[in-house]
Amino acid sequence: MKQMITILGPTASGKTPLATALACSLPFVDGKVGAEIISADSRQVYRRMDIGTGKDLDDYSMTVKGSPINIPYHLIDIAEPGTKYNLFEYQRDFYDAYNYIIGVGHMPILCGGTGLYIEAVLKGYQLSPVPQNPELRQRLEGKSLDELTEMLVELKSRNNSNMHNKTDVDSCQRAIRAIEIEEYNLHTPTERREMPPIDSLIIGVSIDREERRKKITCRLKQRLENGMVEEVKGLLDEGIPADDLIYYGLEYKFLTEYILGRTTYDEMFQRLEIAIHQFAKRQMTWFRGMERRGFTIHWIDAMLPMDEKVQEIIRIWQQ
Repeated sequence: MKQMITILGPTASGKTPLATALACSLPFVDGKVGAEIISADSRQVYRRMDIGTGKDLDDYSMTVKGSPINIPYHLIDIAEPGTKYNLFEYQRDFYDAYNYIIGVGHMPILCGGTGLYIEAVLKGYQLSPVPQNPELRQRLEGKSLDELTEMLVELKSRNNSNMHNKTDVDSCQRAIRAIEIEEYNLHTPTERREMPPIDSLIIGVSIDREERRKKITCRLKQRLENGMVEEVKGLLDEGIPADDLIYYGLEYKFLTEYILGRTTYDEMFQRLEIAIHQFAKRQMTWFRGMERRGFTIHWIDAMLPMDEKVQEIIRIWQQ
């Protein structure tokens, strides 16, 4: 059998409740649940960023035969808002959690929608930490996004690396960080850290486009009603710079702009709703790309009853 089960899918497809139901259905160890969940969500790592990231911790609990069962989870609430948690840190923290779970004889279930994080740990990307360069950042301050993009393209050409996605340059902050990494790799012998690939069964949760759109819109309304604006206001009141929250994108970007008076409530809602739909589409594009890059993803219908989805995963796993 595979060393791990991975559950991936676009936002609003029900990945976490499925991972929890699956964990409860796998063999128990010493009378306790024999599986633990490792989150693969790039924003749920941040503390106090709960509603906007969809961090519903109740999803990790369920009642089985009248008894409540809590599934242990990892890589949630491990970083402070305002920091820039990155792929290298995720890969390092993933292996710590993975090795711990394997060490206690449990089955790790990787669950999330951040395709880059998932692919990095499954394939065993060779990464290295890159420190901030204050002098370089000072030199780049004030440059336009077009100027930064031009510099980044030239550096990547010299390093023989590719501009593989637009997130390198969707803001000046990200472009400067990407330039910082390329400059570091150009002038510093990089000590590569060995990260072995993980042999995982990969389950994709497939949801019809129109159904996904309905769920996204409904969930956005619920989160706004349940205090998402107040959550972002609270983070700003803590002293977290607005630019740092905007950096996190989606809910935190659009709500921060609304709170700062740059948009109306209706404009915020419409722009955020469109952005989440576009984000879900990009997630699916990444997952389809993983298939082209050699990963086998077993797709199951998100709208099936939970028991049927779990039994289908177990059937595939046992094969």
